[in-house]
Amino acid sequence: MDLVNHLNDRLLFAIPKKGRLYEKAVSILKGSDIHFHRSQRLDIALSTNMPIALIFLPAADIPMFVGEGKCDLGITGVDQVRESQVDVLLPLDLQFGSCKLQVQVPAQGEFKTPEQLIGKTIVSSFVHLTQRYFAELEGVPIEKMTTKVRFVGGSVEASCALGIADAIVDLVESGETMRAAGLKDIATVLETSAHLIESKNPKGDVELLQTIKSRIEGVMTAQRYVSCNYNVPESCLPDVLKITPGRRAPTISQIDDEGWVAVSAMVERKHKGDVMDQLKKKGATDIMVFEISNCRV
Repeated sequence: MDLVNHLNDRLLFAIPKKGRLYEKAVSILKGSDIHFHRSQRLDIALSTNMPIALIFLPAADIPMFVGEGKCDLGITGVDQVRESQVDVLLPLDLQFGSCKLQVQVPAQGEFKTPEQLIGKTIVSSFVHLTQRYFAELEGVPIEKMTTKVRFVGGSVEASCALGIADAIVDLVESGETMRAAGLKDIATVLETSAHLIESKNPKGDVELLQTIKSRIEGVMTAQRYVSCNYNVPESCLPDVLKITPGRRAPTISQIDDEGWVAVSAMVERKHKGDVMDQLKKKGATDIMVFEISNCRV
């Protein structure tokens, strides 16, 4: 009863309970300064510094809990949201867990296009997405489609080899598992990644919910950008500002050296080397790049 009362006073945040999604989600929570201790025996953890309760659930169940308003926020893949057929908001792409839901067939088999699979048997753990995809190929409602879609919860890639399917629809990240099973992809049903999802009818404090979203967005921005600072002659500003326009605009400050200014701008981490090279060519000096541990955007 005490735990129930505690939950009634807190914003409920659904987190994947295991695997890589769990590890990445916990890293984002730590970066957002949401402190908690999770007992190995419990799937609920109370934040020690904010009125938040973390509910650890299978990733496939999170859309239902958030969609029905049982949890206010959640972290899960877009594939799980679409498969669950629930109505939730997706305010933020968390930029991890990227993969593709693809139609896969035996690499040495007869099928080259998904249209050739109409009327055949497809196995997947994403039954609803698969049904919608093949119903659209056939141009008929799902209940009138001739393609048979069967559910298998695990080891989907073995279905063709065992003779229970002509093709499968499964998630592909690197493609190594698919190739090892003698399969090749012939179509993409959905591109997916982990997202922050939000209930359309949250029961928790709305201001707190916005604070959490802002913090997570800040963590994502800090992971994507670095701060680039340099000195440059004012006459070169038009050229260097084309290289470092910043997210909105760079900060330009006067320094104690006539005709020179200091510039500070956020640049994408993956381009920082090229940016520094280009700045030097355009007359900038004292070029330095700093990590951004967190920010608000």
